[in-house]
Amino acid sequence: MSKKRHPSDRERADAVYAELLTRQGERWVQPRVERTRRVLELLDDPQRTYRVVHITGTNGKTSTARMIESLVRAHGLRTGLFTSPHLERFTERIMIDGSPADDAAVADAWDEVEPFVGIVDAELTAAGDAPLTFFEILTVLAFVVAADAPVDVLVLEVGMGGSWDSTNTADGDVAVFTPIDMDHADRLGDTIEAIAVVKSGIIKDGAAVVSAAQRPEVDAVLRDAAAAHGASIAFEGQDFALVEQRLAVGGQQITVRGLGGVYENEYLPLYGEHQGFNAALAIAAVESLIGETSDPIPAGIVAEGLAEATSPGRLQLVGTAPTVLVDAAHNPHGMHALVAALRTAFDFDEWGFVFGVFADKDAAGIVAEFAPIAAHVFATAPESDRALDADAVADLVEASGVPVTVHTDLTAAADAAREWAAESERRAVVIAGSIVLAGQAVTLAAGQDWAHRRGGSPGGAGSAS
Repeated sequence: MSKKRHPSDRERADAVYAELLTRQGERWVQPRVERTRRVLELLDDPQRTYRVVHITGTNGKTSTARMIESLVRAHGLRTGLFTSPHLERFTERIMIDGSPADDAAVADAWDEVEPFVGIVDAELTAAGDAPLTFFEILTVLAFVVAADAPVDVLVLEVGMGGSWDSTNTADGDVAVFTPIDMDHADRLGDTIEAIAVVKSGIIKDGAAVVSAAQRPEVDAVLRDAAAAHGASIAFEGQDFALVEQRLAVGGQQITVRGLGGVYENEYLPLYGEHQGFNAALAIAAVESLIGETSDPIPAGIVAEGLAEATSPGRLQLVGTAPTVLVDAAHNPHGMHALVAALRTAFDFDEWGFVFGVFADKDAAGIVAEFAPIAAHVFATAPESDRALDADAVADLVEASGVPVTVHTDLTAAADAAREWAAESERRAVVIAGSIVLAGQAVTLAAGQDWAHRRGGSPGGAGSAS
């Protein structure tokens, strides 16, 4: 009689994700943070067993969160990091000490969580409310994985908004605000002040608040919220600043005036002016978390923390000969930062854009940002029910005056783009417009070995300037 086969840890973790996918998706959002809080109460509030840095904003959240985590880890502390969405596999969302959580840890945490999910689902059904959602349960799962590790500090990225987001069940010791702009207006409000009010909800009593430079109306909202909670507040450009940045091989060198000291000529292995500002914000956040802000972070810790910082899917080099970059820019603000980085950090004459976008995004606004530098656009669609049809994408691009071709999927679009770019060493390709598309591209590039295989006809890659 054969023995019953037990599932592997990976299979167990994949089964957890499959269960989450049966729930209402991430875009299904209600202002009902109390439902997540109820599950956490039944679990004895695992989110209160470590310190928390809580991050919101419109763009730059994940990159800033990853830098903060790396800087905290460089202090010798055990770290957790919860970000969303993922590029390739959902365990990327829950990081422990800089690596995706072990499959066994995720599956074991689900075994802890599942009975209480059932209890709360039953309570919600009895009250005529919808069951717990994908993101509500994923947040609880992340809190439990971090507590079981156990971590000293959890760096926590908001899913959407702030005040009623399920992550707001944690009490952030430090509240971090990246630049706030118009996004998710259907859920967060149709003015930037209204959006800022929702995002300011992550500020807790007695917390430290650090913020990127904001529009005056956002600045006022954050200051009022901080005052109401007795929280300190510091703004980039006023209380701390990116003093200087210079291109370097593989990234840039930056000098930052922090809250507690000046950090000169630190190496950051990421491209783009915006990443320098994200690094300054991350340093101020860590100064606020660890020790007195009047004390500088030791230079060696800053050097280690920044040097180890990564931001997958953000100006990520995935191919050479020809050069192919992947970026998760999916709104006009993010695309503006991407285009600025391409202009300053790379030495190419022509850029081909593989572009796909979700229908609920400002596709015309995104196209308007990259059209001035695009030589050719390869229109496609991410693998999602929310994707804008590739023909509709092409219509927007054509209206901007940029040559465009339509491709049924990313593989076809990438093949055509790489063949186009391989015709000249002065050409390169960017794949952007959607986080889902970026994840697909990273997987495709690895599977086809773009780092070592040439695309199309012979032609060398250009170089970073």
